[in-house]
Amino acid sequence: MSFFTSFTKNAKLNSTIKQTAEARKSEGSKADQLFKSIYKSYAEILGGDSLRAQALYNWGFALLHQAKTKTGDEAARIYQDAIDKFSFCMLIEPNYLAATIDGGVAFMDLARLKAVNSNDDLYEKARKQFEKANAIQAGTASYNLACIYGLRGDKEACLKALENSRDKGSLPETADILADPDMGSVKDQAWFVEFIESLNKKSEAVAESKEAVVEELPAQSIKEQTQQTEVIVEEKVPETGEAIRVGTVEEQKPAETVDSNKETISEAEKSG
Repeated sequence: MSFFTSFTKNAKLNSTIKQTAEARKSEGSKADQLFKSIYKSYAEILGGDSLRAQALYNWGFALLHQAKTKTGDEAARIYQDAIDKFSFCMLIEPNYLAATIDGGVAFMDLARLKAVNSNDDLYEKARKQFEKANAIQAGTASYNLACIYGLRGDKEACLKALENSRDKGSLPETADILADPDMGSVKDQAWFVEFIESLNKKSEAVAESKEAVVEELPAQSIKEQTQQTEVIVEEKVPETGEAIRVGTVEEQKPAETVDSNKETISEAEKSG
């Protein structure tokens, strides 16, 4: 951070601190507006420090995976710590995609740990995280959304999210989808079975296309080999008029090379 940037942010921090004191003395809607402005200022002060954002994300990522190894209150505490780190990261870099997605994953894991209803606030917070991730990069969290809608039994929203994930190339392997416990309540429904069958047909079509290309390769190689014939370039010896070979040229070489050799033959013939 440059000296000027540091000085500017320090001045803004002092101003925001004074504004906080004013907000504490205020009441009602005026106080709410002041606090809203204060939070925005703090976010701007924190913003733009990519190294700090990266450190916070990776800290949260480590906590998320540690939480998966724990149980009960200890796991819940670590999940919440991870969520806080991801949230802090996004204050600094609002479009930090990985923090946005993993923040949603942490909310979902915490919801599973607490065995709450699929309409619980934790799942709703996860949904909002995934929606934000899609706004940053389309389709990146569509499958995560499909999982939430699957848990809720929302057929239309789940299918739409699955199709979006497929179209954006972020859909997991078919076997992984079928084994996903979040899809447990919908995987036997006709619309879901039809979607999976469409994926299998597409995979078969791609496989057949690849096989067809492989079968054509030998014939193509033979064709290329037959094109690599030699063109004999001859030149007459002035004293005897006898033709001798002076070089060979492959037919697939640039036209200028062949033309140049033709001109050489022509001049040699003239001199003979």
